[in-house]
Amino acid sequence: MIKDLEYGHCKQHSQSWRCATPALRFPQVRDFFTSIGHMTDLIHTEKDLVVSLKDYIKAEESKLEQIKKWAEKLDQLTDTATKDPEGFLGHPVNAFKLMKRLNTEWGELENLVLKDMSDGFISNMTIQRQFFPNDEDQTGAAKALLRLQDTYNLDTDTLSRGNLPGVKHKSFLTAEDCFELGKIAYTEADYYHTELWMEQALKQLDEGEVSSADKVYILDYLSYAVYQQGDLAKAMALTKRLLELDPEHQRANGNMKYFEYIMAKEKEANKSSTDSEDQVEKETEVKKKDYLPERRKYEMLCRGEGLKMTPRRQKRLFCRYYDGNRNPRYILGPVKQEDEWDKPRIVRFLDIISDEEIETVKELAKPRLSRATVHDPETGKLTTAHYRVSKSAWLSGYESPVVSRINTRIQDLTGLDVSTAEELQVANYGVGGQYEPHFDFGRVANYGVGGQYEPHFDFARKDEPDAFKELGTGNRIATWLFYMSDVSAGGATVFPEVGASVWPRKGTAVFWYNLFPSGEGDYSTRHAACPVLVGNKWVSNKWLHERGQEFRRPCTLSELE
Repeated sequence: MIKDLEYGHCKQHSQSWRCATPALRFPQVRDFFTSIGHMTDLIHTEKDLVVSLKDYIKAEESKLEQIKKWAEKLDQLTDTATKDPEGFLGHPVNAFKLMKRLNTEWGELENLVLKDMSDGFISNMTIQRQFFPNDEDQTGAAKALLRLQDTYNLDTDTLSRGNLPGVKHKSFLTAEDCFELGKIAYTEADYYHTELWMEQALKQLDEGEVSSADKVYILDYLSYAVYQQGDLAKAMALTKRLLELDPEHQRANGNMKYFEYIMAKEKEANKSSTDSEDQVEKETEVKKKDYLPERRKYEMLCRGEGLKMTPRRQKRLFCRYYDGNRNPRYILGPVKQEDEWDKPRIVRFLDIISDEEIETVKELAKPRLSRATVHDPETGKLTTAHYRVSKSAWLSGYESPVVSRINTRIQDLTGLDVSTAEELQVANYGVGGQYEPHFDFGRVANYGVGGQYEPHFDFARKDEPDAFKELGTGNRIATWLFYMSDVSAGGATVFPEVGASVWPRKGTAVFWYNLFPSGEGDYSTRHAACPVLVGNKWVSNKWLHERGQEFRRPCTLSELE
């Protein structure tokens, strides 16, 4: 007797249930040709297989179509980017989206093609992925955008549309990108920026943008961020809108009940008169750093506002040909010098470093860039700091005739001995590179998008007597700062104490004394670098020390002379 095989039989496998494909009602023999009836069953089976095959092909074609569109988009994008990498990354949106693509989207693509791509692609992807940005990089790029937004008073729509001054490669943020920025701000408990970017994402979706971003999720974040800032009425309105889209949303329903309860309690207690005061207090708490007097001055100076140079003082600033106090090398070919500021006296040297020298310095520094370090005040040792996001390198005069020539030039034009100076420091600031407020012992940098230097002194103060003890060369008497690139927007060096802003100009250098002739520190030289809004800012500097200057810049008897 011939038995039929079972259909749809499920067998337990590794503590999970796996259902077999419905079996055929065929005799356990190979002689199908002996019965047309049996063969008709094969026809149906084959039809089922063809349908399954077509579904598979359709699914694979859909995948390939997505991959093809992705490849075409990235092909155009990378062609543009590789022609001018620094210019491309000079746009903060491009920098953020690069972090996002490599950290998130390429991983999604990898999951899409993993089963069907060749081993060559997978192995290459696996190898290259270890060099991709991570979550920290993506978060850092997002924070850089938020810093730029605050420093330069940019509204979210302007930043999202990429309408920034001097951009070479215009780019824009999608609703999903705005949602991502809002989420990153949310994880930092920065509800102010969470609200701004969630509202921007919602606005773009309301305008008809096709996106994978979900209004329900956006409204969920947005209503909570608004509530955290004390605007209960707006939080309730947003929650109602969420419930119109998803009436069964558990958290929104719970929040609505809670909001209604709070609102009723407030009415009972007649607290409406204090609502506005509470809100202001909470908002001040959220952004208390932004209300520090120095911070306000710093941001105003970065925007070119708040300068304190009167017309009368401006008339005392001159430009001249300078021969380095009759230095033989410059008597016949003096350099151009401009006064940037009077107190402290800041001078700028024009056409002081050539494009060829700049490229040499950058090429020498790039292979050895490593995470920038600072002195630990407790141990006195160098250590990485969370507020200093950069990589730096030091160049010695003996390793390159170009560096040696630059050192000699600094000595000739300042009249100070560079034999006791620190090496030429070159650093590269990544996306969102910054310094939080601190007192620094030095830097040379390439500022990427959002890169900035918070206010600091270049010299060691009286409470830091051992700052340069290991060097044995005394305090930093002066600072020489090269600007090795033009910057389309932002990137000024500002002095909040005196209201001065010095703007980068490629091929120039600025010089100032950190100490009075008496050896006392000049606190008016406290300075900071503003974040680069558009472009890329390369700088390098030389710190000159007291030792060796005894006869070049003698001390005086007056404490502050």
